[in-house]
Amino acid sequence: MSGTIGTSPTRTDGAAKVTGQARYIDDVPFTGLLYGKTIRSTVARGRLRGVRFLPGVPWDEFTVVTAADIPGVNVVALIESDQPYLAHDRIAHVAEPVVLIAHPDKGLVEKAARLVALDIDALPGVFTIDASLAAGAAGAAQYGADNVFKRLRVARGDATVALARAEVVVGGTYETGAQEQLYIEPQGVVAVASPVAGVTVWGSLQCPYYVHKALGPVLGLPPEKVRVVQTVTGGGFGGKEEYPNVIAGHAALLSWKAGGRPVKLIYDRLEDMWATTKRHPSRVTIRAGFTRKGTLTALDVAVDLDGGAYVTLTPVVLSRATLHAGGAYRCDDVTITSRAVLTNAPPHGAFRGFGAPQAIFAIEMHMEKAARALGIDPVELRRRNFLHAGDTLPTGQRLAEDPGLDRLLDDALTALGPAPPSGAAAAGGPWRGRGVATFFHGSGFTGSGEVRLASRAALEIRDDGFIRVLAASTDIGQGTNTVFAQIVADRLCIPLLAVEVVPPDTAVVPDSGPTVASRTTMVVGGLLDRAAMDLAAAVLALRPPGEGEPFGSQAFVAQAAAHVAAGGRATLRAPVRAAAGRVLG
Repeated sequence: MSGTIGTSPTRTDGAAKVTGQARYIDDVPFTGLLYGKTIRSTVARGRLRGVRFLPGVPWDEFTVVTAADIPGVNVVALIESDQPYLAHDRIAHVAEPVVLIAHPDKGLVEKAARLVALDIDALPGVFTIDASLAAGAAGAAQYGADNVFKRLRVARGDATVALARAEVVVGGTYETGAQEQLYIEPQGVVAVASPVAGVTVWGSLQCPYYVHKALGPVLGLPPEKVRVVQTVTGGGFGGKEEYPNVIAGHAALLSWKAGGRPVKLIYDRLEDMWATTKRHPSRVTIRAGFTRKGTLTALDVAVDLDGGAYVTLTPVVLSRATLHAGGAYRCDDVTITSRAVLTNAPPHGAFRGFGAPQAIFAIEMHMEKAARALGIDPVELRRRNFLHAGDTLPTGQRLAEDPGLDRLLDDALTALGPAPPSGAAAAGGPWRGRGVATFFHGSGFTGSGEVRLASRAALEIRDDGFIRVLAASTDIGQGTNTVFAQIVADRLCIPLLAVEVVPPDTAVVPDSGPTVASRTTMVVGGLLDRAAMDLAAAVLALRPPGEGEPFGSQAFVAQAAAHVAAGGRATLRAPVRAAAGRVLG
């Protein structure tokens, strides 16, 4: 190994971003561009009776798209087929898209947007978890029989009996609200679409193959006529996981109606915050049983999530919340029940942590409350109940390795330094307050999710000896391109600059799965590590004796380093090409 991993190299995309050379979607030039705009409902729930285009702009110059113009299926392809690209009769949330318009003059588009009138008969909406459940119970459900998108239950032992036997029982309810991702760059795409040529979308997004899957049905195109290209992306945090399916579909529909002219659809900050997905609001109710010495003996947790108007990714978020609701604590008798319900809010979706932060916030606050009830230091209460090797989680999973929570806690306390003396606030200061919480998070898809994804990644040797990384995993600011280059360079014992990470483009890169769930380095990085081992073996098998220094040899590393020092990236061609031998022809 070359030792690249474990160091902190200059980010491979750093220079381009610092100097302004990096091209975000709004920087990419297109000829004959139209500017798109989405007309949205200001009513949270209602019946759409019609659309009126008021005088004041030359409407005959505009491209206008309604639900009636959609050539394929008016459904955003995701977990369930419940969300339309454009409302055609029913309004389910404020900011729901109804009409799309486009014109070469961006200023005229903004003016025209104010001249589109939506005739909507308002209906009573539900805006809280309890209101939604009550409406469902009263026979007024908007989804299914009871407004519940999904239910889950995890049980181990008998929490009811254990609570009845507990020496101390502590109850509490904890709530979190919707949260905006607030990525630096708002949602944005450019689309070119026509029945003959197919569709290409360039955009600020996390998951190119999600968008690829969604565009085919709405346009009535086969997969081979759909191409999605990720441009440099200014942050995502989950907000650009599934929502780009919607904005990409809108831009593509406008381009389709406009005869294949490119359409740019970029939200301003207000529209982005108003209309796009947020973190799911939550309510978690906990009853926990303890011995008087602080041992956790019973845990009953009820998790409720507000899913918004459509399902989106809510079932997966609910699953993560359920799996994390017991916290990092040992307990033999646990019951966790969870549900997600419809409300007439814009759909909630992916956000960093994917349901785990809501659940862990609740269990950590509950441990604080329990510590006060027991008269035990909250740090000590956590320590007494930490999971260790051999313990079993509520799901039945047995920990084969120790998570090292005691050591991590000790390290955190050491880093925090000594606690302020008792009564410090009254005695003046300044003093630094301290807070301790335990958080854990699963990386990758749960259960057999990664097996079902069957993710793929690949490496190529360019004709000049450089290595190309082919993966659909996107860099949205977290450093993916640098990490992938490090993994490959380390395994092949080549300089970091000899690795090129190809920008995600579904016409070029295989589907390595979505950029979500903390899986990029562990799962896709693992695929690239294995691909690098296979590539090195192939090169060594075909390399004639005496022709250059092979991958993996100390002599090659020294030779390549000398070339870098002598002249930079261009001079890497000689040692890398020599190492590749006859594979390069």
